[in-house]
Amino acid sequence: MSNIFIIIQREFNERVRKKSFIITTLLMPVLMIALMVAPALIMEYSRSDQKIVAVIDESGLIAPQLQGDEELAFETTSLSTEAARKELTDKFGILYIGGDILTNSANVRFYVNSSSSLMVESTITSQIERILEAEKLKGYNIENLPQILKEVETSVSMQTFRNDKSQEEDSQSQSSIVASALGYILGFVLYMFLLIYGAMVMQSVIEEKNSRVLEVMVSSVRPFDLMMGKILGVASVAVVQVVIWGVLICGVGAILIPQFMPDDIMAGAQAIREGAAASAAMPDVDPEMLQAVAAMTDMGYVLKIFGSLILFVLGGYLFYSAMFAAIGSAVDNVQDAQQLQTPVTLPIILALLMMLAVIKDPNSQLAFWFSMIPFTSPVVMIARIPYDIPMWEVGLSLVVLYASFVGMVWFAAKIYRVGIFMYGKKPSIKELVKWVRYKY
Repeated sequence: MSNIFIIIQREFNERVRKKSFIITTLLMPVLMIALMVAPALIMEYSRSDQKIVAVIDESGLIAPQLQGDEELAFETTSLSTEAARKELTDKFGILYIGGDILTNSANVRFYVNSSSSLMVESTITSQIERILEAEKLKGYNIENLPQILKEVETSVSMQTFRNDKSQEEDSQSQSSIVASALGYILGFVLYMFLLIYGAMVMQSVIEEKNSRVLEVMVSSVRPFDLMMGKILGVASVAVVQVVIWGVLICGVGAILIPQFMPDDIMAGAQAIREGAAASAAMPDVDPEMLQAVAAMTDMGYVLKIFGSLILFVLGGYLFYSAMFAAIGSAVDNVQDAQQLQTPVTLPIILALLMMLAVIKDPNSQLAFWFSMIPFTSPVVMIARIPYDIPMWEVGLSLVVLYASFVGMVWFAAKIYRVGIFMYGKKPSIKELVKWVRYKY
């Protein structure tokens, strides 16, 4: 055990003292926030110059009701379609609307003088659809139809409560949107952890094997101890990184969010945490936003999420790093490792795809079983936890995952013992199986 602890300490110190570790640890939370804010910023600052569309409306119904905005403007023209296409080349495009548009909604053509976009086309078609629907409703001779439609327009805001958790009136409501977003982010983070840190172990083994350092080390350390020390050393780095992220994010939730959020928003979030419905806490504010603020400022909830993340990051890493270490010991360079690495990375990619099934139905049989299979459980289960699934499922998944790690270490150690002394030949899958069968 003393040898294993020495190797763990060496692997930990080698990585934690690097500038790249410090920079990555501090910048990752900022990067995650930037990724969430980036779509809104891109939409805000990617607005192009206003596009002018000339409209030829033979029906006389559509053109007067088309509404422009900062990106799209409409101008009617009396030119024929052929003449407009030749003369109005300075416009973005020419929109032709047939005279029988009420009975033939397909009689619409759009001639553009440059590349069009999905947003422009959907804006035009959606406006024409609304105008046609309103014109058809006028045929029923209903008085004050626009006012009636405005009065009957209703927006429903439904709050969801877990009746199986609590049947008290002051129980906290749940938000599927917040759970889906959080589950997807956590699953993607764990997916990246498994690939990055697993590959880190493999790269380290390959480098030491090529430098012949392993041949010296195994004279005083058993190959199994060497592999376990390397795996646990890198695992401790991953855990430290997650803990630092948790502290930073909890600090943001506890200190910065209340400073930047209006007092009424924070009061509404506090009311939600105490069991009030979002519609009752602040009727004029988007309930999903209140749910998100309430979740980010609930330290108990945040600590639960990061505690689960640490357990599954550690378990998933231990399970996969044993395989990555075995692959690294069996080859001489990273290029040769690609072929053997594919069967290991495919289940991780499958787990990322399975998160879509979790978002669709976190309690489905498919989501349940993939959260129990150790090859996919770290990513899939961490994506299910924000939905407040039963704790026995989380516990069972952890037990299966860590028990599978023990079996995987036994399997990988047999390959590792032989592979670290093999040079100049890339083994096949069949040869790796033979190595596992060797008796010592």
